[in-house]
Amino acid sequence: MSEFPITQRTTVKRGHKRATYNRDIVHAILDEAYICHIGAKMKDRPMVQPTTHWREKDTLYIHGSSKNGLFQTLIEGEEACINITLLDGFVMARSAFHHSVNYRSVTFFSKATSINDPIEKKRTLDLMMQKITPDRCDQIREPNPQELKATAVLAFDITECSAKIRTGPPVDDEADYALPVWAGIVPFDLQKGPLINDPRWENDHT
Repeated sequence: MSEFPITQRTTVKRGHKRATYNRDIVHAILDEAYICHIGAKMKDRPMVQPTTHWREKDTLYIHGSSKNGLFQTLIEGEEACINITLLDGFVMARSAFHHSVNYRSVTFFSKATSINDPIEKKRTLDLMMQKITPDRCDQIREPNPQELKATAVLAFDITECSAKIRTGPPVDDEADYALPVWAGIVPFDLQKGPLINDPRWENDHT
């Protein structure tokens, strides 16, 4: 299927023209972003936690400490609401009211599956490393059994989801176009900067 099914919870009501349920677009946003925010009810309070994520087909993975309280809540069956947002630019209008942002975002609902098999856990963690730096797994020490045990890996099926996107210039009231005020877009771009060596690495290689 090229699109995710639309449910009552994923139907975008506000700004519905910006909504898309296209699978390829959703995947592209998830793959470009490195951080997601996971919200769930944790005991007697709501909780939102940022974490790195990665994707394989229609499954999103996260990892963290096996003692993470939110992770334990999710493992016990609490449903999560997960959001990923990419900021593409500030939209500068001629009036304060019409300022906006260009963005691409995905929101989906899912329950977690804990990856407990050591072989599968390592495989999925390798996928995370490959997203960051494709050839890194061939250079670094593999996690030992104790480290794998201390690491929780959770998988979420991406089935009930929607994306919302804004692009383009500001949309001002017609009368405001005559105002002598600059309008346009201040673009943002997620990119890697120059490498910064670990001081210990420099000491060992000079």
